Amino acid sequence: MSSITFYTYPSCTSCRKAKMWLKQNKVSFDERHLFKETPSVEELRELLKLTKYGTEDILAKRSQSFKSLDVDIYDLSTNELLELLTKNPKLLKRPLVTDGKQLIAGYSPGDMKKLCSSKEKEHISSHVS
Repeated sequence: MSSITFYTYPSCTSCRKAKMWLKQNKVSFDERHLFKETPSVEELRELLKLTKYGTEDILAKRSQSFKSLDVDIYDLSTNELLELLTKNPKLLKRPLVTDGKQLIAGYSPGDMKKLCSSKEKEHISSHVS
């Protein structure tokens, strides 16, 4: 069982790059299609706990879906926003990569290297003790 969850959309260029990086670096992961296996409100709440700036870190503000919203997200409560995200996952940045302790929103090889090296250190230390 993998401890890395990779939320992806296969036709997304950043998602394909991230997946290639994970495979090339022999990182095992559980892949979830963002539109077919959309994170629940509770899963999104857990992901938000891992962010530095809250919803700002996971919202795809440059996406056409975001630009065409007929609602001001800043008028929504957190629960309302999370409900909106589960109904319209195109509003989420892609990919989302998490180990349950850290979250990467978007493709960043440097951040992925940090996330994976910390998982590797955890794995090594748990087998040494």
